Amino acid sequence: MSSNTVQPVPTAQAPRTQRGKAKEDRRHALLSAAASLFALNGFNRVSLEDLGAAAGVSGPAVYRHFPGKQAVLADLLVTVSQELLDGGREVVARTADPLAALRQLVEFQVDFALGKPDVIRVQDRDFSNLSEQDQLAVRTLQRSYVEVWVDILAKVHPGTDAAELRMRAHATFGLINSTPHSVRSHGRRMAAGVARPLLERMALAALMVDSAPAP
Repeated sequence: MSSNTVQPVPTAQAPRTQRGKAKEDRRHALLSAAASLFALNGFNRVSLEDLGAAAGVSGPAVYRHFPGKQAVLADLLVTVSQELLDGGREVVARTADPLAALRQLVEFQVDFALGKPDVIRVQDRDFSNLSEQDQLAVRTLQRSYVEVWVDILAKVHPGTDAAELRMRAHATFGLINSTPHSVRSHGRRMAAGVARPLLERMALAALMVDSAPAP
């Protein structure tokens, strides 16, 4: 495994010291800066010095947290992919009714899209800058997230082919994830007051459409 590959975070964590918390806070600040700068300028036009300056640390200090810029990109995309998977599984685990679970999955995805549009843009544009192993890690997590949706859709549309259900899930992600780019210029009020409920209704309507009858 390459040195840039992000290792899974252990589920059992030791009590954090104040120093450990400060280090983790700086790491999050660097990832937040990376999302903004990569989305604005592209991965190849951002230096470690740029990331450090945006996060309030010196360029060399970035190496205390990441071995290089590619590792920052990997951590950003792997972490977000893991958060999506964990969040989707949590929604399903706490909701027994399939239709209610589907609604909550839609709400969860809309929250992500409106809350982290920069990460979506980075994923779309700079995924190829990851190492092959990190690309595999991200794809594996994201495929597992899709299957969370497919499992629920199979209960809402019993008897429907799994390939069609995956197509529905991917189409819904495309609808939801593309919209934050178009509403950004209208500000947060637009996102909260108009985009969110509209996205949720449109996404659920698309997911609930009956399958086409066989010819």
